[in-house]
Amino acid sequence: MKLGYLLAIICLGPVVVQAEIYKAVDAEGHVTYSSTPLKGGKKIILEPLPTMVPPARPRSAASPEGFPKVDGTMQKGRDDTRRKILQDELSSEQQLLEESRQNLKEGEANPEVYKGQDGKTYRNVAKYEEKIRTLNEQVDLHQKNIEALKTELSKLK
Repeated sequence: MKLGYLLAIICLGPVVVQAEIYKAVDAEGHVTYSSTPLKGGKKIILEPLPTMVPPARPRSAASPEGFPKVDGTMQKGRDDTRRKILQDELSSEQQLLEESRQNLKEGEANPEVYKGQDGKTYRNVAKYEEKIRTLNEQVDLHQKNIEALKTELSKLK
């Protein structure tokens, strides 16, 4: 997209935009620049800036000399190893997701309680909500990890 804008600018040719600039220095030495004439100010004449953009350097498609080359068999082995690692990670994450869901279910079933000074049992709603929020975050984390791993596996050849 940026290349398209660059080409459009180059095709339009050099466009010269110049404004008059005035400089004024007051009694205390403060300098003020303006595009309109100032009392006691002087017009500044500036040289135009170069408008040509240097051409982009083409990238070399060839590998540098001495760069290690990998044959197809070795690359296939590397890809297979990567696939196995990703599949192992996916299995592990799926197991952790199931454990997290079980922990969430147990957490929801067991509210946080405390005994008051009067000996009665009360629910600690804030502590319960914090516990459930943390357990939900764990479930979400494992679901996101599983999606990322599936995406990586789908990119493999």
